Amino acid sequence: MPSFRPSRRTVLASGAAYLAMPAISRAARRPVFSHGVQSGDVDTTSGIIWSRVDRPSLIEMEVATTESFANVRKLSAMDAIPTSDMVIKRLVDGLPSDQDIFYRFVATDLSDANATSEPITGRFKTAPMSRRSVRFAWSGDTAGQGWGIDDEGMLTYATMAGHQPDFFIHSGDTVYADGPMQDEVEKDGQIIWRNTTLIDSKRKVAETLQEFRDQWKYNMMDRHVQTMNAVAPTFMQWDDHEVVNNWSDSKDLLNDDRYSEKSVKLLTARATRAFHEMAPLRIHPTEPSRVYRKISYGPMLDVFFLDLRSYRGPNTAAATETLTDDQRVLGADQMAWLKRELANSQATWKVIASDQPLGLIVWDNFREQSGSEGVADGTNGPAKGREVEISELLRFIKTGGIKNTVWFTADVHYTAAHYYDPNQAQFSDFSPFWEFVSGPLHAGTFGPNALDNTFGPEVKYFKAPAEGQGINLPPSEGLQFFGLVDIDGATQQMTVRLMDRADTELYKVTLDPEDVAI
Repeated sequence: MPSFRPSRRTVLASGAAYLAMPAISRAARRPVFSHGVQSGDVDTTSGIIWSRVDRPSLIEMEVATTESFANVRKLSAMDAIPTSDMVIKRLVDGLPSDQDIFYRFVATDLSDANATSEPITGRFKTAPMSRRSVRFAWSGDTAGQGWGIDDEGMLTYATMAGHQPDFFIHSGDTVYADGPMQDEVEKDGQIIWRNTTLIDSKRKVAETLQEFRDQWKYNMMDRHVQTMNAVAPTFMQWDDHEVVNNWSDSKDLLNDDRYSEKSVKLLTARATRAFHEMAPLRIHPTEPSRVYRKISYGPMLDVFFLDLRSYRGPNTAAATETLTDDQRVLGADQMAWLKRELANSQATWKVIASDQPLGLIVWDNFREQSGSEGVADGTNGPAKGREVEISELLRFIKTGGIKNTVWFTADVHYTAAHYYDPNQAQFSDFSPFWEFVSGPLHAGTFGPNALDNTFGPEVKYFKAPAEGQGINLPPSEGLQFFGLVDIDGATQQMTVRLMDRADTELYKVTLDPEDVAI
């Protein structure tokens, strides 16, 4: 086939025609990055970067160690096309450790080579190879119970960003695919909340793949979320609301008139694809849908992300003292992985990021007869049901001499600090440890939940709605929470602070590492 080479006159004429267009018309022809940027799963030499464009485009990417991009490294371009909802994400490797990394995207319309976007940028910092102080934030539960984006926006994200964390752990309920919103929320005949930003996909439960994608895109319409995403990497995990409330193999939607699609397995498959498209986490080659993983952030910190949702038995399973597949919440493969990685970890602190607390009692649909939604079975006795699998893990940590494990979680929509003491427990074959609870980021506030005494938890602190305030309090009440963790590079001590969205320090504790010289 003969090649076609346009004449200089043709090129000049087409360029002149483009420049002759009004500025507004030229702008309308240019691709737009519709939902900001994200980064995630950053370690010493690599990280994931993400963005989305409004039309099929060729995305060019660059990284640099200076904000001016003076020492730019150009990456191979990628196509953003409708099959992935115009999303691109990629692993950037070969990066220097302990270094600010700046990344930049530019999009060119695949149908019009003259239509090129404005650049969009973000940044993250790679993990250190040697000891330096590390700070991270954690929380969960975004845009739940009908509380969406109002005029103030999701302010907790802005408060967290002000602390300049090295990374942020989103502990689950990253979206509420089962939580339709209305333009206004009324109480006692008065309007108490206005969702001033709303899209049609948030007015119903998510059922199609596109509706699940739109749950993510809605949250990223918030200006505070976009700012946080641009300046700090997010390490994502999920819980139930990414699919449907309290889902397990026993979930039954037959009597839920909101759903025309009744198959929880099909909804889960669609939600899983949307999660991995929209969240900046690595794809595991042997199990592309896998959420559990380990991120090493320097010599003082390994983070183990659990998935208590994908491999659990039914919530209605009878709680017995024998471990069966129906009794599991981690699943055999994840448990074997976790034991192996914990035993091999050389990090000072082993952070276990769990999408649900261990000792708080959470009933499915708020009714004991519906079964346990969480780990605790509510009997305050020997380990039964899902507690059996957790007791196996805790015993392994003790007998293996694995030191300095700390649990961080969300899910229950209030904040708390728990100390698990084998001397106070019904199952006592474990070493004492701390569990810290935070959230919601921007959702209804509930709690506090009762504690199950199987593992001997003691409440050191909590903040939840006071008696008489009621439940499902809106973000405007101020009971929105996150946590901050600082690991000191000199002493290796870990300081944990529980914070609210007004940046009030509610509780603080400093933990000394075992078997480490301070």
